[in-house]
Amino acid sequence: MDIIQVVDSLTEEMYQRFKCAVETGKWPEGTVVDQEQRETAMQIVLAYQARRLNSEDIMTVGADGQIVTKSKSALKEQFNQKDTIARFNDL
Repeated sequence: MDIIQVVDSLTEEMYQRFKCAVETGKWPEGTVVDQEQRETAMQIVLAYQARRLNSEDIMTVGADGQIVTKSKSALKEQFNQKDTIARFNDL
């Protein structure tokens, strides 16, 4: 099974488990992830993000495998949305 088949069969819950393993070095239940598992999990997370997510992140991996970054104007627009909870302009 190649990585694309793995990604296409992943559920959201499985993706979150892999993402946790990559970010923290541990599985959600606390078991330590070894280096090989972490590298594989990272590949799966990046492939999942590229194929299945319409990400709001500043930098992601696009469906073509290239790094996608948001422009400064796109970031300003995202952060100037009216549905924010709080603004701290007088700091």
